[in-house]
Amino acid sequence: MKKNMGSADRIIRIIIAAIIGVLYFTGTISGTLGIVLLVLAGIFVLTSFISFCPLYAPFGIRTCPLKEK
Repeated sequence: MKKNMGSADRIIRIIIAAIIGVLYFTGTISGTLGIVLLVLAGIFVLTSFISFCPLYAPFGIRTCPLKEK
């Protein structure tokens, strides 16, 4: 897998995941919506750590800088 996420994109995803986690564990969001958002937060963290977003690939989106050859 080639990287397709830049550092700004990764940081934003981790911040959003942390906010969702805090809101879920403090009880602000709960029920089905809370579980769905918690799963989404997990996906954000996972894709941030591997620097690859599967949804970017089919559309050719890259937020990381290209290396010049």
